[in-house]
Amino acid sequence: MLPTDNLAPAFGSIHITQVTDVELQQFAELIYRRTGICIPPQKKLLLSNRLRRRLKSTDIADFGGYYRHLRRLHAEDPEWDALLQEVTTHETYLFRDERQWDWFRNVFLPERMILARQGKIIRTLRIWSAACSTGDEAMTIACCIAATLPDPLLWRIQIVGTDIGRGALQEAERATFGQRAMQHVPDEYRRRFFLPAKDGTTWRALPVLTEMISFRQHNLMEPLGERPFDLVVLKNVLIYFDAASKTTVLHHLRRALVSGGLLLAGAAEGVASMLSDFERIEPWLFRKPSL
Repeated sequence: MLPTDNLAPAFGSIHITQVTDVELQQFAELIYRRTGICIPPQKKLLLSNRLRRRLKSTDIADFGGYYRHLRRLHAEDPEWDALLQEVTTHETYLFRDERQWDWFRNVFLPERMILARQGKIIRTLRIWSAACSTGDEAMTIACCIAATLPDPLLWRIQIVGTDIGRGALQEAERATFGQRAMQHVPDEYRRRFFLPAKDGTTWRALPVLTEMISFRQHNLMEPLGERPFDLVVLKNVLIYFDAASKTTVLHHLRRALVSGGLLLAGAAEGVASMLSDFERIEPWLFRKPSL
């Protein structure tokens, strides 16, 4: 979420080095209160480099002035969104973590189809792609559903993608992906569900996928306020949260799942001990207790 950055520190006649230790603590606390994301002291240089971009964009002369500016702003102000786009990364691509998508296509979806044929569930499926970034994960879910369900039009499919960053969501809504994002998409899916640009460098998702998905802005530290989901996917996010923030997020996720619903997490999220009431199916897959 905070990758390496080597921007030069000088802008015009202003030469700014790094945030001080006090400023680092101030910014870290401000960002933590807003997002639950922890910025440790060893990220001092990185945070300094990212903040310089905002100084240049806002024409604010120094870190202290920018910090005071942020404190005066409402959480919904566009500058907050711009800052969060800088201090978080949106490194993602379709079909990331192949084993998990194999499970989704070969286990989860067939089980739902069997239950529907037996009349044990109605043909509805609600999935939340939390912290969805530019929409690659939500689009992967839609690809799997479109390719696996023999009669998807008979199902009511709702995939909700959320992210804290408006900029990421605007890109997600364009549903256009470059070569790197598409590198692991099976050829069959690429032919069936995407329209290539004339130059062959980007692909746009077709309505058969996009009509399943809706996007909205959401902070994981707050309740989502949606009807419960059959599956929540939250990957490679909580590794940047401390225990208190994880506890808050997991509380909201519990409430967002139906009885017996599933949480698919990143393998390194470190949440197993916090989900002792859930059944652990895989290191990355947890089932909420049934009522």
